[in-house]
Amino acid sequence: MILLGLVTFKLNMVIINSSSSSVNNLINKWLTTLQSNNKASEHDFEILDNSNISLDLERLWQLMDQVWDEMDCDNVNLDLKKISAYYQHPIWLLNGFFVEQHDVSLQHRHGIADWIVQTSLQRILDFGGGFGTLARIICDKVEQASVDIYEPYPSREALFLSQDYPRLRFVSDLDSGYDCLVSTDVLEHVPDPLALFAKMIAAVRRDGYLLIANHFYPSIKCHLPSTFHFRYSFDQFAEAMGLEKIGTCPHATHATIYQKVSEQPLNWRRIRSMEANSQLLFPWREFDSQHLGVWRARFKRLVTDPSGTFRRACLWLER
Repeated sequence: MILLGLVTFKLNMVIINSSSSSVNNLINKWLTTLQSNNKASEHDFEILDNSNISLDLERLWQLMDQVWDEMDCDNVNLDLKKISAYYQHPIWLLNGFFVEQHDVSLQHRHGIADWIVQTSLQRILDFGGGFGTLARIICDKVEQASVDIYEPYPSREALFLSQDYPRLRFVSDLDSGYDCLVSTDVLEHVPDPLALFAKMIAAVRRDGYLLIANHFYPSIKCHLPSTFHFRYSFDQFAEAMGLEKIGTCPHATHATIYQKVSEQPLNWRRIRSMEANSQLLFPWREFDSQHLGVWRARFKRLVTDPSGTFRRACLWLER
């Protein structure tokens, strides 16, 4: 099994043709180290750990944006064929390797797995699990758990890394009755998050859980601006779609825990009306968050702690 030959060659060609020399040098060095080993074994992955090559999140996002631009993708006027090709690009292999090493990403995934252990959940669906990092961590921590990764086109590398986990499998069709579904950084990439969210909910049993980590922010160009309004309203949609918000996941506070409390048919007319209102209110909520919220906080401090506010004002005037 040749793990990396064609994939790394393609990625190398992309990097050579891109414009950021600092990122090019970093990734080319990484690829050179990776390609220096000719054997297809665990060592293909160990050399990355031992190479002392650092890749930070900002640089990874920069490279992903370069690939997005080179493939002529547009996050406003969507060409789904081009976007589909983008998500099959080898840059996502690099993203998978990055997650395997990035301390914060691993901390978040361990936090999610620990919550699953504490809640005694057995049948797990990792929706859009990609490289399989979270699924492997769950299998390591939960002895009896079975984990499905919904990833219709898993990479050879993901399959290789998961081959020693008999309770883990990649699936291309959604089943139902899962105890828990985990979705991290998925919904901000799709044109209709609510339709996909409904499919996620349908896969979970009554009283089961969904751990959802969204990032409705313009951190990277493949995050679609049409989804950003959900930053302020996603919890309301979850409630309207039969979920109850439990809270944030300990040690992985970017993920919100929901419990499925209803199996009633969804009222799509109401949901789409809520979506239109959320889109309409988004500019005001952005302005309120960035500007008015600061003044509200200051007024609250003035009311609750007038003497402290007065002292801080005096110190500021004395500067």
